[in-house]
Amino acid sequence: QIQLAATVSVVFAPRSVPADLPRRLPFRDVREERVPVSSRPDVASRYETIYRGTTAQEEAALGAATAREADAALHALQDASPGSLTVYVVPEASSLLPQGVNVYVGKHRSALVRAGQGLAALHARLQQLTQVMSFTASSIAAALSDRVPDGQLGPDARRHLKSSLGYEITFSLLNPDPKSHDVDWDIEGAVNRYVRPIVDKLSLVANFSVDSQILYYAVLGVTPRFDKESSSFILSAHSLPHVINPVEARLGSSAASLYPVLNFLLYVPERSHSPLYIQDKDGAPVATNAFHSPRWGGIMIYNLEAPASPQASFPLHVDVDMVRVMEVFLAQLRLLFGISREELPPEFLVERPGNEGLADWELDRLLWAHTMENVATVSTTLTSLAQLLDQISNIVIKDDIASEVYRAVASVQNAVAELAEGRLHSAFQASKEAVTCSERAFFDPSLLHLLYFPDDQKFAIYIPLFLPMAVPILLSLVKIFREARQSKKEPTKMD
Repeated sequence: QIQLAATVSVVFAPRSVPADLPRRLPFRDVREERVPVSSRPDVASRYETIYRGTTAQEEAALGAATAREADAALHALQDASPGSLTVYVVPEASSLLPQGVNVYVGKHRSALVRAGQGLAALHARLQQLTQVMSFTASSIAAALSDRVPDGQLGPDARRHLKSSLGYEITFSLLNPDPKSHDVDWDIEGAVNRYVRPIVDKLSLVANFSVDSQILYYAVLGVTPRFDKESSSFILSAHSLPHVINPVEARLGSSAASLYPVLNFLLYVPERSHSPLYIQDKDGAPVATNAFHSPRWGGIMIYNLEAPASPQASFPLHVDVDMVRVMEVFLAQLRLLFGISREELPPEFLVERPGNEGLADWELDRLLWAHTMENVATVSTTLTSLAQLLDQISNIVIKDDIASEVYRAVASVQNAVAELAEGRLHSAFQASKEAVTCSERAFFDPSLLHLLYFPDDQKFAIYIPLFLPMAVPILLSLVKIFREARQSKKEPTKMD
């Protein structure tokens, strides 16, 4: 059984301690329960809650004018490790939280909660908060999607990218009509300003490479429908899946890549199909005029304004509004990594992550999921390797392969032990090491040629070679045997 442990510090501001608190501050409370995911391995959760009062510095920070300022001041005082949470309980009448907001989730690993009427109300809000900022049954089920029945998975469980040691992000500008449109996009500046901060933060999870390209005369491969009422062209929802394959054939980025490739395409419609809009299943226009494909990437259609005068010279020079484009692509990137915001209660207020594009607690949720997925991947890989070695009796295992298997087993055991202790960062690093060692052992070149050359193929190859030589030898042996029998039957001549 795998146990996920997290530490939650509940810090009471003055005049916020519930009257029905069972013990005097400070004290600890441990809550253990099984995560309802019917898979192997079994998963259990362990929350260690530490109740204490504020320090003088924390009390001064809580005196800020807004919750955002308080969150920034409290972050400077904290030394929170990945996976841990700090919840500051403020009085019910506090003006720090806006009217109607009972829970404020910051950009880091802390939150502000109104005290509520009694301990039961506080516990209910704390449980809601841990479901938002920490691991949940749905996130663990999505990480173990290959081992969980489809009935237990949510609609977006298989949308997320599988855990990998690296990812490649490719931004492509598709200009199918360069005679009419001279499109210019500042992709380098947009990547440095919007993509680089979130990639730097995700570098703890995997290695990233970012590149871009411009493809001319690249069409979607689907003919849009003309709508007379709006005098525009329409792409319906059922035709969107047919857009991916023709476009992907032109990209060529995934052919030479060792890692999963995330494709983000900006498509400028040709003049004959402009303007072009996407409709959802209900026939309503999509506000972003974009769509995404699970585990592949996203496509955004960028319509250009018609020239003011019919005598305008072509090609028209157009500068792409990269702010609008990158807002869509970054939202799709968050969806692909499974860090999209879930439906929250109305009394919750979640701070936007800002330029980093990713809050600290969202990164922790990603680490929980990828660590669990890595542990399951190592288990599957080593089991498959063991079954392979059992099936091929004459296989030779080199010492370096054996050492990789031993390292993989030791690393995955270390990852499980670190998870049980609540050390999320070291558990994730150990799980990455386990994946690397297990994959290196499974795909060792010395095993591959035996995998594709079993005993039955040996007979099929060597029998045509040795059979012509074996026939005269067998005939000679039969002749010798007959002559020996003949000599035994003849009487011995006596002089």
